[in-house]
Amino acid sequence: MDSRPVYNRVLLELSGEMMAGNDKTVDMEVLNSLSAQLIELISSGVQIAIVIGAGNIWRGAGKQNAMDRPKADMIGMLATVINALALQGALETSGVPARVLSAIRFEPEVEVEHGEPYVGSRAVGHLQEGRVVIFAGGTGNPYFTTDTAAALRALQIKADVLLKATKVDGVYSGDPMDPKTGSKAKKYDKLSLTEALQKNLKVMDAAAFSLCRDNKLPVVVFALKPEGNIRKVVFGEEIGTTLTPS
Repeated sequence: MDSRPVYNRVLLELSGEMMAGNDKTVDMEVLNSLSAQLIELISSGVQIAIVIGAGNIWRGAGKQNAMDRPKADMIGMLATVINALALQGALETSGVPARVLSAIRFEPEVEVEHGEPYVGSRAVGHLQEGRVVIFAGGTGNPYFTTDTAAALRALQIKADVLLKATKVDGVYSGDPMDPKTGSKAKKYDKLSLTEALQKNLKVMDAAAFSLCRDNKLPVVVFALKPEGNIRKVVFGEEIGTTLTPS
């Protein structure tokens, strides 16, 4: 593994489920582990932005039979603000400066507590000052997933790579967790974003794949655990699956 990071500015995508830990809505052990890993990266000069989902609190896709999708998606976007503030709190307790930038605007008197409005240049400024930037509120619009929000924000801040941390150690041809077919699923070490689209792989949605491919943004999909995997990816160790733009 290289002694220096191979990526200088990264967008880390975390699912809400990854925040939950052992059946808890927000597990402080998970937050403290993330904080420790990010501290190490920041000390190496890596600029870190994060997009968090909200599946630990609200899964909009599962609620759409009970209400229309725009309402379900808006509740989910608000839930991402809870996760973002929780991570910010853990980081700041660990001595890491962090800012939440939200696509959903709040009244001016509460923005200090609930997150600044998203502005691309402001996000880059925070990164350059050594702060972790946590993007909340998705894109601010219904019908867009956390994957798409992560791809969009990565492009807007000119990240070198989009890192998608999951429970699975990469991209597979099928569901490796399926007890009936999982043994037949093949893991890909590398493939192109075009191939991922053509194979209809479900690790990210098609809109996110297309955004990354069309704008030449590489994606690395890897398991968040064990602790230390984020550093391994940023420093060039070949774990997970690398999806290349071409």
